[in-house]
Amino acid sequence: MKHTSLYDQHLSLGARIVEFAGWQMPVQYPTGIVEEHLLTRKSAGLFDISHMGRFHLSGRGCLAFLQHVLTNNAAALEPGKAQYSMIPNPEGGAVDDAYLYCLDTPKAVKGQDAWEYLLVVNAANRDKDWDHLQSIKKEFSEVELQDRSEELAMLSIQGPESRRILIDLFGERALPEPGRNNLLGISSGGAELTIARTGYTGEPLGFELFVPAEMAGKAWNDLLQAGAAPIGLGARDTLRLEAGLPLYGHELGAGPEEWEIPIFSCPLARFAVSLSALKGRFIGREVLEAQFVAYRRIVKRDYAHLNAQKGDQPLPRMIRLFELQERGIARQGAEVFIEDRRIGWVTSGTMAPYWFFEGEGLCSVLTDRSDRRAIGMALIDSDIEDQTEIRIDVRGKRLQAITVPYLLRAEAPPMARPVLWAPVVEARAAERAAEPVAESREKARPYPQRVLELLTGSIENTRWRQQHCVNLIPSEMTQSSMVRLLSVMDPAFRYGEHRKVRAFNDAEVFYYQGTGFIDAVERALIEELRLFLGCREVETRVVSGQMANMALFSALVDYLNRDDRKSEPRRIRSIMNNHIIKGGHLSAQPMGALRDFVARDPVREAPGVVNFPVCGDDPYRIDTQALPELIEQQRPELIVLGKSMILYREPLKEIRRILDQLSLDTVLMYDMAHVLGLAGSHFQDPFADGADIVTGSTHKTFFGTQRGIVAANWGEEDPGYELWETIQRRTFPGSVSNHHLGTLLGLLVAAYEMNAFKEEYQKAVIANAKSFARALNDEGLAVAGDPDVGHTETHQVVVELGYCQGVEAARALEENNIIVNFQASPREEGFTASGALRMGVSEMTRFGMGPEDFKVLAGLIREVVRDRRSAKDQVVKLRSGFRDLRYCFSDKELERQVEELHQLI
Repeated sequence: MKHTSLYDQHLSLGARIVEFAGWQMPVQYPTGIVEEHLLTRKSAGLFDISHMGRFHLSGRGCLAFLQHVLTNNAAALEPGKAQYSMIPNPEGGAVDDAYLYCLDTPKAVKGQDAWEYLLVVNAANRDKDWDHLQSIKKEFSEVELQDRSEELAMLSIQGPESRRILIDLFGERALPEPGRNNLLGISSGGAELTIARTGYTGEPLGFELFVPAEMAGKAWNDLLQAGAAPIGLGARDTLRLEAGLPLYGHELGAGPEEWEIPIFSCPLARFAVSLSALKGRFIGREVLEAQFVAYRRIVKRDYAHLNAQKGDQPLPRMIRLFELQERGIARQGAEVFIEDRRIGWVTSGTMAPYWFFEGEGLCSVLTDRSDRRAIGMALIDSDIEDQTEIRIDVRGKRLQAITVPYLLRAEAPPMARPVLWAPVVEARAAERAAEPVAESREKARPYPQRVLELLTGSIENTRWRQQHCVNLIPSEMTQSSMVRLLSVMDPAFRYGEHRKVRAFNDAEVFYYQGTGFIDAVERALIEELRLFLGCREVETRVVSGQMANMALFSALVDYLNRDDRKSEPRRIRSIMNNHIIKGGHLSAQPMGALRDFVARDPVREAPGVVNFPVCGDDPYRIDTQALPELIEQQRPELIVLGKSMILYREPLKEIRRILDQLSLDTVLMYDMAHVLGLAGSHFQDPFADGADIVTGSTHKTFFGTQRGIVAANWGEEDPGYELWETIQRRTFPGSVSNHHLGTLLGLLVAAYEMNAFKEEYQKAVIANAKSFARALNDEGLAVAGDPDVGHTETHQVVVELGYCQGVEAARALEENNIIVNFQASPREEGFTASGALRMGVSEMTRFGMGPEDFKVLAGLIREVVRDRRSAKDQVVKLRSGFRDLRYCFSDKELERQVEELHQLI
């Protein structure tokens, strides 16, 4: 029997040692499997996984070798990235499943031929995998393949506290970037370590450490001392099964009755297999392609070409998760039935513990209550869908179960949350039974009563938000009474579709009558926005900032395909933007408005989006030193600047200089959604700094109604003007038909207000933001941003409270009538793990608050957030002095017309 370098530590901790794949390994510690499972889900579990195989690959031709012997696209990796993969056999089954790491060694900067890889394989298959790879390596003579399993130990720390523990030991800079499959090499104690955001327990927070074997004992003890709990193989199995992760010998390899399980029968195959042309011919490709076709049919519920006869079809059976609805445990090999028809076998089964959560959504909290449920995976006929009732033979008794799509969800870091299907089934039945009763009760309430309730609620909410709360949400702005009044006038009910027609000398042709006034308002609005932005062209018909971006993206796709209208239109090949975790806005992300307009990078097999690098000491700022090389390498067709968490001017001038030096015709876009009202000399003049296109929302720092704009400074003589004309066409009829004409009138008044009060308003906003930031810092709160510029150059102030503390702080502030955003900082995994507050001063500046008032507010925020005291009465008192909106035209100036407006509505 083999021992890992941590064998003595396991014995000293009282572990029960068992034989596993030729190794003496801890199956559990005195706490027991159930408690170890729960400890991992609630805090942090530490696993010795040094028994797994670790093969080091390097040398010329290494990538080609990996492409040939693995199912995933190794070319998609770059140093500091990892991917799950399979080692296929020619028949489309798995020799093993594996994890491939592209190491970020110093050699990596010398180019792809110098890249080094680590392939982690299962302990039971280590010798078999080694022989398999060695037999193929003969065709790749320059590839160096080393078995480093003995010299390199491997530890796994999984669970919500794992991040904190690693930071305590190594510092925050030692953690890889947020996001699964990122890794980072660090130096510690004179040795080189690699920390990867990988693991096999389903946790949203989990790390694996590769350390020299002689350092493993110290690393293990340090991690335990910092708060991790030792976990054995027993809980590792229940954890992976709850997460729906396959295990070789169960969901992969030889299945029941010696039936070879096809790779695409496995739930993770869609992540582990690439059929990219870049891979060329690799082992088992033709069979896997046939499996993929069958898999697509199964996903689309096209079962006509499938049956459950072994060998007749590529995927006669699929691995499905199940949850037992009766007492018992379904073990591997148990037969599965629908009525009297046998549909397959259990591949893994256990009784897994779980924690209870109370509350809904972001209000849900982990309790101290736990329970257990019988769960598992089964290899069953491909036409059996999720939430199908099945029967599993357990010791001669057929127990009721249900197939399910998942048992655990991990998209809300830092916690993994169990999904319980028995209560779901019961609740759905109860809801169906209660629907007629609820419907009859609703019908019994007369409509006048419902209207009265709505009016009362609206009045109460408006009074609370406008008179008793301090609003610091940066994306919101109270409209002046004049803007509000005009927004409900007669045009609010009308249609105003129009476009330029060349036959009429580019005159705007309206498709509805009675639109002369609307035409005049649009023209006036365009002129005011031209004046405000200092540009020649503005499109005002888009009804939101996101719609403005979508109109531009659509137009750019159309423009790029202008010379070839017969082929399938190509999308934008390469785009550079701010990552959403680094403050980028959703409307410029591939999961947002970019989704249908950006091409997929054929190498990375992902959207062709590259994110701006950020400064190591200030992740809120773009690293301009790294931009020239990156832009030259990527040659983007579109660069999108602008953020939803924005503290600084964007580097427009620097990027324009780079584009000019490289003679690139890249479209340089600035999404000014959050800072449109600050455009100008006090913050940033986008067109003077080099922007081609500006988009934005008109209701954040700008005074307007909720609409959007697209602007450019091209004239008809400029090469970009053809793109501008395309933007107009893709606005109407491409994006909008009617465009909310009531809010159009309100926006025109807001534009008048902006141009009339721009100078003093912008000065006040920036002064208030800097004063607020300094005051919060003086109160002992950690304010993000460069203190040399007052922590901010915009209306926004960001306070970093600590990992996962943002949600609770925002909720506490709301209870005290201070309205803010919780926000994930650039070092956090997502909004549920938010450790920051994002605040803006623009709305309260309009209500008259000045630097001294924001200092008072900073003290109240400290009382609530840090001292955990109530400040509601002081907040209401503070707000009582700031209820009259400024930087707008007063009703008294236009008293007669305002009275007439009131009478009309």
